[in-house]
Amino acid sequence: MDIEKVTLELPDTKTIRLKWPEGHHPDFRTGQFITLSWPDTPGYKRAYSLSSCALDRGFFETTVKRDGKMGTRIVDWAKVGDKMFVLPPTGKFLPVYEPDKHLICIAGGSGVTPFRAFVREATRRKLETKITILYSVRTTNDIIFNDEFHKLELDNPHFDFYVTCTRLHPQDPWTGRRGRITPDWVKEHIHDLSNTVFYACGPNELVEFAEHLVLVDLKVRKEQLKTEKWG
Repeated sequence: MDIEKVTLELPDTKTIRLKWPEGHHPDFRTGQFITLSWPDTPGYKRAYSLSSCALDRGFFETTVKRDGKMGTRIVDWAKVGDKMFVLPPTGKFLPVYEPDKHLICIAGGSGVTPFRAFVREATRRKLETKITILYSVRTTNDIIFNDEFHKLELDNPHFDFYVTCTRLHPQDPWTGRRGRITPDWVKEHIHDLSNTVFYACGPNELVEFAEHLVLVDLKVRKEQLKTEKWG
């Protein structure tokens, strides 16, 4: 597929838009991932969550942090007109779009990218499903899609976006939350545990924290937790 657009979200994070070939209309679901490789190194593949949703037709978007060989090459070198090999979307990290459900999405770093897709689809379809993102970043300069999430909050009365910063300078003017995501902070947002579905995406440490909190502390059924570990 051809890269038809690149957007530098942050100095170390880039969104690439891959144009579908003529006559290509894949059937896939919001929350799935694609696997990318470069034509000159087809054996080296990396999977990335789609940051576009299933209602976005004609292209796939994925948002990549400068990390490892593939992430570094995409962020530093990928440009409009480049070609990439793309394996079709797959994966089971899917939003449960039911009116009485509350999706609590726990994210770290670039782990927030599939949640952009979750909220995009819910907002466009005017769904009543409640979605809350709890997002951990190092500093305010590391918030991916900050403007878009705040706009989606205005467009969608059932969506809330909360950020906590873990490595801010004490004198930083940020008035929001500081420190890691804690069990108490997650519990504050739970209103009906039996109808809550927990999602965790990001570094292994964050996902393991979420698994322990949900399965051990809250004693929730495994079906109410969906995770994606990013190493």
